Amino acid sequence: MENNKITKDPITVNEARFVSLAPHIRSNDTVQKIMLDVIIALVPAMIAAVYFFGMRSILLILTCVVACVAAEYITQSALKKTVQIKDLSAVVTGILIALNMPQSFPLWMAAFGSVFSILIVKECFGGIGFNFMNPALAARLVLMASWPKQITDYISPELLKQGIITSAATMDGVSYATPLQVIASGDLSKLPAISDMFIGNIGGVIGETSAIALLIGFVYLVVRKVISWEIPVIYVATTAICLGILGIPVNVIPYELLAGGLLLGAIFMATDYTTNPINRKGRIIFALGCGILTAVIRVKASLPEGVSYAICLMNLATPLIDKLTITSAYGEAK
Repeated sequence: MENNKITKDPITVNEARFVSLAPHIRSNDTVQKIMLDVIIALVPAMIAAVYFFGMRSILLILTCVVACVAAEYITQSALKKTVQIKDLSAVVTGILIALNMPQSFPLWMAAFGSVFSILIVKECFGGIGFNFMNPALAARLVLMASWPKQITDYISPELLKQGIITSAATMDGVSYATPLQVIASGDLSKLPAISDMFIGNIGGVIGETSAIALLIGFVYLVVRKVISWEIPVIYVATTAICLGILGIPVNVIPYELLAGGLLLGAIFMATDYTTNPINRKGRIIFALGCGILTAVIRVKASLPEGVSYAICLMNLATPLIDKLTITSAYGEAK
């Protein structure tokens, strides 16, 4: 680049010889502003959780948020690092963990998963911006491995509204088969109405059942330019195509897309800045990988759900994707 062509960028000619180390994005956004937008985008899903699953959803969310914030504060204080709880990233992690739990999940288990996500997955690797996978999904995987029965003890919103379930003690024996479990069983006659799945009147974890609430959050984040549409749309579309290739009937695919944590994961967790690739080509590859893995796990594995595993596996592949897709920088790092 010739020096006389450097006219539009307010940097000096001497600075123009160098390429600063990442990140290179110039923006007025701060971590706190971005996390606040994510929290606002999650509000419809939280409202839906309370509407369909009752006030215990609030208790579950508060437990996870308090545990995450406390774990971050204590860890950073003990390590004599700058306490960063005001950036709201721990709050977002806590909300996402809670939204990945069923209504009946014991609070102390939820707190354990929350502390694990912050202490092990986030702070042990350097804090925000250095975690190797999404902390909320990592917590979900640990809880699934530790307490598989409790984390799959889904409750029907109808039973809650009818007062049949009033306490944790009455939940035994009335757990609800989710649409994905019904599809896996092969008895498609038991599938709920597609309208119930769209609004959220089905069993599942408290944050995944209402597709309309999640889509409202998606539109908000795209309009606010917090995320781009590419990863969620490509992820969901790839999942749909691969499900069809793997033999899922066309009339069943809409149920697959609205059920489980696909929308929740695609919108709020696959788009995590730290754990997805840094350029557009890499993000497309990342989304394609998430979709393929989700479909394969759902159809070929013993578990009906595959979103958490798919995203975490692609999180681990992100450094390789970056290495293969990163463009060459011109200049000398300063």
